[in-house]
This record gives sequence, C-alpha cells and structure tokens, in this order.
Amino acid sequence: MKKLIFSVVALLVGSTVLAQPVMSYEEAEAKANEILKSLTLEEKLSMTQGHNRFFFPGVPEKGLPYIYTTDASMGVKNKQHLHDAGEVILAERTTQFPAFIMLAATFNPDLAYKYGHAVGEEARMAGAGVILGPGMNIYRNAQCGRNFEYYSEDPLLAGKTAAAMINGVESHGVGTSLKHFAANNQEINRLANDSRVSMRALREIYLRNFEIAVKESQPWTIMTSYNYINGRHASEDPGLLETILRDEWGFEGLVMTDWNGGYDVDKQIAAGNDLMMPGKMFHYEGILQAVKEGKLAESDLDICVKRVLELVVRTPRFQGYKFSNKPDMKAHAELTREVAAEGFVLLKNEGVTLPLRERKVALFGSTSYNFIAGGAGSGNVNRPYVVDLRDGLLGNGFTLNE
Repeated sequence: MKKLIFSVVALLVGSTVLAQPVMSYEEAEAKANEILKSLTLEEKLSMTQGHNRFFFPGVPEKGLPYIYTTDASMGVKNKQHLHDAGEVILAERTTQFPAFIMLAATFNPDLAYKYGHAVGEEARMAGAGVILGPGMNIYRNAQCGRNFEYYSEDPLLAGKTAAAMINGVESHGVGTSLKHFAANNQEINRLANDSRVSMRALREIYLRNFEIAVKESQPWTIMTSYNYINGRHASEDPGLLETILRDEWGFEGLVMTDWNGGYDVDKQIAAGNDLMMPGKMFHYEGILQAVKEGKLAESDLDICVKRVLELVVRTPRFQGYKFSNKPDMKAHAELTREVAAEGFVLLKNEGVTLPLRERKVALFGSTSYNFIAGGAGSGNVNRPYVVDLRDGLLGNGFTLNE
C-alpha cells in the first residue's frame, strides 16, 4: 500500500506563496501505467537515460516533456539552459542560501522547512522539476571537498534536518534528489574509492541519516554515490537499493546515478538503479543488447521506466505550469540572514564575549575583502549581490583599524 503524501497546501510565514498541490503516488502510478503501455522498447530505453546533460528523459511526441534538473546545495544554481522547445530555463539571479552545514547548526527543523520552502519556490518559478540535493553524507574526513554541502557528523541531526528541508521543497511539487547514497565521505579518487565498513557501522552511522530522511520525507529521487561499498559499486548493489532502501525503508521514488556514475549498466538496472545520468549512448546500447540477449528481462526494464514516469507526471512542467521567474527575493534574503544568525554556535559565552562590545576591529586575510560567498561547482549560485565582511561591519556600526 502506498503511503499518503504529505500535506499539499501550506502557507509559510514570511512568504506570500502557497505550496502547490502535489499529485499523490497513487495518481502518479496510475498515470505511469497508462503511459507505459504506449511506449515502444526504444522509447522505454530512452526513459532510462538523461537528456542533454541536465534534463530527465522524455518522449515529447507521446506528451512526455523533458524535465529540467538543477543543483541547489546553496540555492538554485541558475546557469541558463535552453529547453527543448526553445525557452530559457532558470532566472538570471537566485538567492544565495547558507550552506547546509550552517542550516544543520541551527538545530531547528522548522527553519529547515522554511529554507526548503524558499528553495522550492525559486526552483519551481524558474522551471526546474527536480533539484539535485540535498547532500547529507556523514563528516568522516575533514578534507572532504563537499562537507559544506552536507549536514553533520551526527546522523540524527543530518536526517532530521534533511527531512524537514525536503518537505519544504516538495511542498511546491518540485522533487529532490537525496545524495550521495551511500558512504561517500571523500572527494579524492571518488570514482574508485572503496568504503570498507562493517554492517553495524553502516547501519548506525552512514545509512541512519538516509533512513530518517526517507521515512520522514519520501524524497522523489535518491542519487547513488560514485564510490564502492565493500567492493561493490553503490549503483550496482541490490542489497542497498532494493533490500534496504525499498523493502525495509519503504522508499517509493526512483534511484538515479550521479553524473557518469557506475560502470555496468546491466547490473545497475537489475539492482534497481532506474535512471542513468546524464545519459550516454553506450548505456542505451548496453541495455538494448542485454534485453535482446535475455540477460535483462523487459519486465525488469518496465519497473525502472515506470518509476521515471511516476516522477515526470508529477512535475510542474508536465502539469502545464508556466514558470514566472519572480520569486520573493527580498523575503528569501531575510530568511538567509535568519538561518546564518541562528547557525552560529558559541559553546561558551564567558564574560559575554558576544555580542561584541568593542566596536573597533581589525580584519586579516584577503577573503575579508575578496569575499568567498558560496561553494564552487554545484554550490555556485549567480547571486544578485554580495556584502563582504568589511562592508557588513561598517554597515553595522563598527570601525575598522586599517
């Protein structure tokens, strides 16, 4: 029995935008079954491959549009891309939100929901159907290059924060992609790294955060990680993707690879990895050959295609939403300030160190002036403005010792 989807309409304090009605999994399943019957084998194969790097697959001649995805680890990443129909996707400017590490440090699920609600509003209004996040791996290595876009070294805190954030995003009918599943704790050699971990540690630390998020938010997608886990690639592991994720936790969405993740497409499909991103011809040809040779049953392929279809039919673009590119940037800027202020944690405030009583300060280091306002790569956002540390202090009554 499918679980009930979370509340479809909610008015958020500080925002004038109502959450959007979201198609239930039952409705999506019925629609997907109907469409699946009309697809040829070649069209089914195409539905397991991404399109034009950042689009989920579609069959426009069958009424299935390509669905745009966007990074959003610190706000909606807004490089402009051309949709298949020629429209420009995504706004020129979007809000630079605090990193997830800061969001988790608030210890405030209600604020995490508001954060997700704002991100979901900007993604929907910009034409995106799925955001590629949140990332929530455990801080195992302090040098991991993506720690800023993960949540915590504590699985309970990470799981609760991610669940609230996901519920906020998906209240707008925009999907999320919880990543990187699983035990992805370093960026160096990430395509070949093998995470050797006992089952107890895996369950209690590296999977516990994902389990909480899945059970409390039902993200639309899970993105598998690049690494191996105990000698088996994450995207090729049926024990991870079917037994644990779907059978034990009740996950109802689709599983997708990270970009160019995995090697054996037959094993990925058989393991329950439904969608290969960004999509390569050798994926298409490999699955086709496997079906023709009897190595992969078409009924197994149908399971993956159906999950992709269930996502596509729930998206704003499939339902005819006309994106406006007019989010409430002022309200979202105020929210970023709220998250940042609440995310600062001082273990001891002996002698009332904070707030600062000495109003004359000196700044050291070039980044006090040449400010690093956000992460690189997937964390980069085309923000409307940046206030550096110098100007921020001057604007709040401080005097700088030059």
